[in-house]
Amino acid sequence: MNIPFVDLAAQYHTIKPQIDLAIANVIADTAFISGSYARKFEEAYAKWLGIKHVIACANGTDAIEILLQACGIGPGDEVIVPANSWISTSEAVSFMGATPIFADVDPKSYTIDPDQIEAKITSRTKAIIPVHFYGLAANMDAVMAIAQKHNLLVIEDTAQAHGATWKGQKVGTIGHAATFSFYPGKNLGAYGDAGCMVTNDDAIAEKARMIANHGQLKKHDHQMEGRNSRLDGMQGAILSAKLPFLNNWTSSRQENAALYDQYLGDMGIQLPYTPADATHVYHLYVVQVPDRDRVKQAMKDAGVQCLIHYPMPLPFLKPYADRNPQPADFPVVHAAKDRILSLPMYPEMTEEMIAYVAKKLQAALEVKV
Repeated sequence: MNIPFVDLAAQYHTIKPQIDLAIANVIADTAFISGSYARKFEEAYAKWLGIKHVIACANGTDAIEILLQACGIGPGDEVIVPANSWISTSEAVSFMGATPIFADVDPKSYTIDPDQIEAKITSRTKAIIPVHFYGLAANMDAVMAIAQKHNLLVIEDTAQAHGATWKGQKVGTIGHAATFSFYPGKNLGAYGDAGCMVTNDDAIAEKARMIANHGQLKKHDHQMEGRNSRLDGMQGAILSAKLPFLNNWTSSRQENAALYDQYLGDMGIQLPYTPADATHVYHLYVVQVPDRDRVKQAMKDAGVQCLIHYPMPLPFLKPYADRNPQPADFPVVHAAKDRILSLPMYPEMTEEMIAYVAKKLQAALEVKV
């Protein structure tokens, strides 16, 4: 049996009529850049999230940069980010001329450790970017309490957690603003790059929308210099067609995760953890295993594609080498970096596939070296 890490073609075939019609409509209307299809998605996603403003843009990285700019973050400022994330989270801060300050993560949830946030705050700190990592909500009560205490902005990075909740509230609606990525492999994915910003703050929304559209709210009425970061009409139509299926896809991911838990529960490895106040939407199903690289190769040889998210924690990447980070500075992410392994996870997986993955993982773990 061959099991890919994700199977986007399988998803397409389950909703082919809806996708084909959405694409045909955009072509017929020649509505290729922003326009009515992007606005329709903004309205639908705002309703689904339960938030006032959704501002679509070109991708999730742009979304973080634009929100930082809209919030006035710039040179001399510091923004606290988790030490384990995709580089978009930190490079967006640097792109604004500010400095990303890394905080270690909780060893069970992999989300930013609130105790580490407090230790990193200085007079230059202006914002916190909690990442809802692997599909699990960060501890937003603690993050918001720290932000309120120190008068800091909270911009949620929700690229991997569409629909995850903290105490029943969808992530992305808790902080001052939030960003989403609709990269094709996300839980809600376009067929190309796409992203959005969300907020209940009218001023942040207006400025973010201007920045993303050449500094204009309407054509040729430029209030400031901005950038070109607009959602394609095609991607807006595709996302609108997919959105009604997202809740069911999330349920399927959670059911698949429960099956993984069942099949892997006696192997003595660290499985994904969900605290009582949070829900997990399992963008990724991440375990920790000994001798990870050998196990990963054994899985590949058995026809199972596993990946690593992410091979190197942010502080130890080359762009931040001048800070001379030490393992003792970030003990949790450093200890996990050679053990984490992402198993295949997507809604269309069957129990037979999950059982096969578990069987091959157990076989790989039992090999004596």
